[in-house]
This record gives sequence, structure tokens and C-alpha cells, in this order.
Amino acid sequence: MSIETLNERVKTDLAYIAYGGSNWVRPANHPEGHVYDVVIIGGGQSGLGTAFGLLRERVSNIIVLDENPEGMEGPWETYARMVTLRTPKHLTSIDLGVPSLTFRSWWEAQAGLEGWEQVVKIPRGDWMNYLRWYRKVLDLPVINEVKLKLIEPGEAGIHRLHIDGAGAPSGTLLARKVVLATGIQGGGEWHVPSMIADKLPRHLYAHTSEAIDFDKLKGKKVAVLGGGASAFDNTNYALSEGVAEAHVFVRRDKLPRINPIRQMEVSGMIERFPALSDAEKYAAIAHFFKHNQPPTNDTFERAASWPGFQLHLGSPWLDVEAGEEGAIVTTPQGKFTFDFLIISTGLLTDPALRPELKLVESHIARWSDRYKAPEAIATPLLDAHPFLSPGFAFLGRDEEGTQRLHGLFSFNYSALLSCGLSASALSGMRYAIPKLVTAIADQLFLDHREEILNDFFTYAEEEFVGQWPKHPTLANK
Repeated sequence: MSIETLNERVKTDLAYIAYGGSNWVRPANHPEGHVYDVVIIGGGQSGLGTAFGLLRERVSNIIVLDENPEGMEGPWETYARMVTLRTPKHLTSIDLGVPSLTFRSWWEAQAGLEGWEQVVKIPRGDWMNYLRWYRKVLDLPVINEVKLKLIEPGEAGIHRLHIDGAGAPSGTLLARKVVLATGIQGGGEWHVPSMIADKLPRHLYAHTSEAIDFDKLKGKKVAVLGGGASAFDNTNYALSEGVAEAHVFVRRDKLPRINPIRQMEVSGMIERFPALSDAEKYAAIAHFFKHNQPPTNDTFERAASWPGFQLHLGSPWLDVEAGEEGAIVTTPQGKFTFDFLIISTGLLTDPALRPELKLVESHIARWSDRYKAPEAIATPLLDAHPFLSPGFAFLGRDEEGTQRLHGLFSFNYSALLSCGLSASALSGMRYAIPKLVTAIADQLFLDHREEILNDFFTYAEEEFVGQWPKHPTLANK
């Protein structure tokens, strides 16, 4: 099979499920111009899958905005430095049950069944190429190089989106529903400990989420702070780019070995997580954070195989300072000097950290507003997460907040505590996207329930045109 043949197969499959039917949503009128029923912020895998899901539900007055150039959406060509995805290759995601839209179909169209059997894990670059194909074959309405600056809640449930960028159609857009499909960092910000951020000049360090000029680090000595999967991805990448030494510092005495995602993938935890009580959700995610995500075996072996690799266990950073020859790091094992530091310390989640939510974040309910966790597991890190509906909608702290937040959805990493491993992992997208799409469509329907019901009750178009008796002369017999 070729890609061209697969493209035709996709069209056939979509025709069989009546994809692309007429839009049923009643238009919203506004004196400032066109109102989109849904604007999706983010054209990566979450945004693309959401757009496809909405179009399947005949919600077609939508648009997807992404701040990156076309083909560079998401992390795959920027800060994601793993060789392969960590997700098992057999798990499906944004195909939403259409076989011809799966990664496997795309791969086999080029490499055949034998080629698929030879794949152990999906190469990172090929996953990005699949997303590019997915967007193109579905003709999804994405506009690139447009950044959302601010959400301004308006009257009658219509929000003004202040946007900027080379691809921006105008300074503002109007939207009834807004989906923040903004990835792992979309619910807060990447975290750099203040010990580093406050004391070191920027040319001496970078977070793993940032662009790093590895050409300038050839032959240099670098340190990586963190013991999770991303830390080892970056370590291997740095060494493969010519870094002479890469020292990984981990505060724990042992590397994490258990990946709770593997258990969640087979136990029903991913797809049924929203059915848990608040107490069960909190306990589950607290346990998830305790384990962290360890490096995959192949990533660790790649990194450890380099002569310049060194691992320092039980080595938290006690102090960092700038020296004449670089950054000086103090640990319980002594002091080390490095040319550059790579920080793999994850992120913080809190709506208050998102500039686009500045006008509404004070109204957003947090977990600390709705649930008091037992002292043994309570943590400000989890308490600051937004308390979302099962359909990823922001919920208000009071009635005013409920009205201002109506139509805003958080389909990013900040949904982890409320909705589980869904918008933040390929493992959960096949279950999460339908929940999100249903919640959006339900809101659109209920926004006009009175008119819809009135039309239903007054509907009088005759469909049956049969006559009886067929012969009038027999009517009196």
C-alpha cells in the first residue's frame, strides 16, 4: 500500500461513518463579527484530535490556533529529545477508532506489515511526520504562528480572544467555547529552582523545555539535574551531540524503577479515572507523583554507554554559584564545576501562572477549594491544580465565576488530577477526547435549549403521505 492508497482508504472509512455532515449548532450573532463555536488553542496531537472529534460530531464552525510554524507544533521537533516515544506502539490515540487513521496504518503504507513488526517503539521524528499527515488528510482548520495572549470573558457566553502573530487573522477572535490544548506546560510553567534562577546568569543553564545550543557545548562538561525520563533523554542527546562529559545528579539513593503508567494502561485506571471519588483521585495522583516516570531501559542504556556519562545518586544540589570557569554545584559529595547546567525539574501547575487566564484565574476553582487531603499525602503542588468537570471544563469558585468561565476547557496537563492521564499522555487520548467533545457539544446544545425545544414542540412538517383507502369508491362499502 502507498500513502496515496491510504489517503483514499481514509476517505472511504470516513464516508462510511457519515463524517462531515451538516453543522447542527445554531449560530451566535455578535456586532463585532463572526463568532466561532469552538476555538482550539494548540495544534499538536491534542488539538488535532479534538478538532477531528468535533467535526465527527458535526460541530464544524471551529478553528485551531498554534503559535509555531506549520509542521513544528508540539514538542517533537523542539525540546523532546528522546529517540523514541515511551508509549507502547500498539496503543491507539487520536485515530478515535478509525483504523485507517492509526499510526500503524500510516507506517505500514510505507514499510509494509514486516516493517511494522520490526518496530519496537515509535521513533520520535516519525510520530511528528504522522501528525503532519493526519492534519493534512483530514484537512483540519489550523492557523499557524498565532499566539493567544489573553482570554477576555464577554457577555452572553462569548469570549474575546486577544491574539498576536504572523498568521493572525486579526487582533481578536470571538468564541463561544475555548479549548486550551496546550500540552504539558499549558497548565502552569516549567520549574527552575530559585537557587539556580536567582543566582546564575542565563548563559550557564537551561531547562530541558528550552532550546539548547549543543554546538556550543561540544567538548564541554555539563550537569543534568533530575532522575526522570526527560533527564536521561537530554543526557543521551547531549552526549550524542559531542558533549565531553554529562553528569546526572539525582537526590534519591536509587533511580525510580516503577512506571505506574504501565499498570494504568491495563487496569481501567486511564479510561475510568473520572469515576473515582475526589479522595481516590487525590491519593492516586499523589502516588503517581511519588514514583515519577523512570527512564526507559533503552534510553538509560544509550546514555550510560557513553564514556562521558556519570551518575551521581543521593546527590541533591545544596548550592549553586557562578565561578570563573562556569557553574559551581555543591552536593553532599563535594563541589563540581561545569560549563553548563541542564535542569530537568518538571513543572508547576496553577492557573495563576498562565498569562492568558489573567482575567479569570481568580474565579477558577482549585482542588484546595473542593477537597482537603490527608496530611500524609497533601501537597501544594496538587492543591493548586484546577478542579475540572469530567469533561475538562473549568469550574467556578462561586456563581460569578461559573458564568465567566462558561465555555472554557482545559485539555492539558493541568487536567491530570481531575481527569487522570488523559490530555497529557497518548495512552489516554482515545478515551479523553470523546469526553471532551461530548462536554463541548452538550454545552452548545444546552446554550440554545429553549429555542431547540420550542422548534421540536412546534414541528409540524408532514412526512407520511400515504392515503387510505386507495380507491375512494370503496370507502362506503
